[in-house]
Amino acid sequence: MKILVINSGSSSIKFQLLQLPEESLLCKGMADRIGANNSQLTYKTETEQIQETLTLNNHQKGLQKIAELLLDPKVGVIQDKSEIVAVGHRVVQGGSLFSETTLINDRVKQEIQAFADLAPLHNPPNYAGIIVAEQLFPEAQQVAVFDTAFHQSIPEVANQYALPKKLYTEHGIQVYGFHGVSHQYVSQQAIQYLGLKQSKIITLHLGNGCSMTAVKDGQSIDHSMGFTPTNGLIMGSRSGDIDQGIIFHLVDKLGYTLDEVNNLINKQSGLLGLTGYRDLRDIETQAGQGNRDCQLAIEMSAYRIKKYIGAYTAAMNGLDAIVFTAGIGENSQLMRASVCANLDYFGIKLDKEKNKQKTEDIQDISTADSAVKVLVIPTKEELQIARQAYQLLQSS
Repeated sequence: MKILVINSGSSSIKFQLLQLPEESLLCKGMADRIGANNSQLTYKTETEQIQETLTLNNHQKGLQKIAELLLDPKVGVIQDKSEIVAVGHRVVQGGSLFSETTLINDRVKQEIQAFADLAPLHNPPNYAGIIVAEQLFPEAQQVAVFDTAFHQSIPEVANQYALPKKLYTEHGIQVYGFHGVSHQYVSQQAIQYLGLKQSKIITLHLGNGCSMTAVKDGQSIDHSMGFTPTNGLIMGSRSGDIDQGIIFHLVDKLGYTLDEVNNLINKQSGLLGLTGYRDLRDIETQAGQGNRDCQLAIEMSAYRIKKYIGAYTAAMNGLDAIVFTAGIGENSQLMRASVCANLDYFGIKLDKEKNKQKTEDIQDISTADSAVKVLVIPTKEELQIARQAYQLLQSS
């Protein structure tokens, strides 16, 4: 069964075509800078690699170009669109309605649109990807995999805010959680790798967006992001946790509008606000050259993560493993070392030499006598989406 996975962002489309149940990758790529004159397209198969600059005015143009490449006589991997049995879509916000992978129909599309207010940067392009895929692949089943679904298991004690009850019961203001596809995949990989029947794991998805999940016996029981993806850890341009009174101070005393505050917290804060750089690679370089702002930003980021490790270890009454994943988690030796430093009270001991190594597989970077395993597991969100779509179609 060939399954096309589409991950539509506000100005990008990531895609992979996989063969299930073998889980073999037939091709992958990305259309980036959609809406600009210098859109970038990458397309890779086992034997071919294409990179080109072109104009993609919208997501429909981007997906049309991807479909053309899939069918191309020279570099294509299918001969007819009908070979694609399903298209799996990553949808960021599914509210409390969707706790599992779902076949897309008119009602599901309406709900995805309705949740756009909770994820304005993500749900609209997710929806656009679905509409275009329906047109381009009319014979394929369209499947939605929700980032929030994995976090539906968070209990009430952790998913409610101490606000008037009606805001929860009537307006759905609660912890939803994000990066669920990634957290679910790497936690499952960790449980299998360690051979645990009962497990207490903390997963760290560290990229431009950063989040942590407490995963007990394979289920999410707490998560650092909340009602929106702004909460929790320090991120590329998002502030993470702040005193909400700062918002009122900015508006009432400093003359900011609410739109300006929203933009400041989401697009001008985090690492960017602290250092002037959004990319941790640039910050690490500057820190190595003595830039104190960059050194402090790394220290602050690690300190925030440590606080969550302590909180989640308490919430689960123990800890078997910490998992690092995503761009920073998989690639930054410095951030992993900074996070794991001085956590020996919890039995967390990092092997400095193992931490320097880089592999594409699961890597144990803890010392032999570390009571808690420290793992680096590359996230494979597209594979997880394809797996869930395949399982849904097999059972329906």
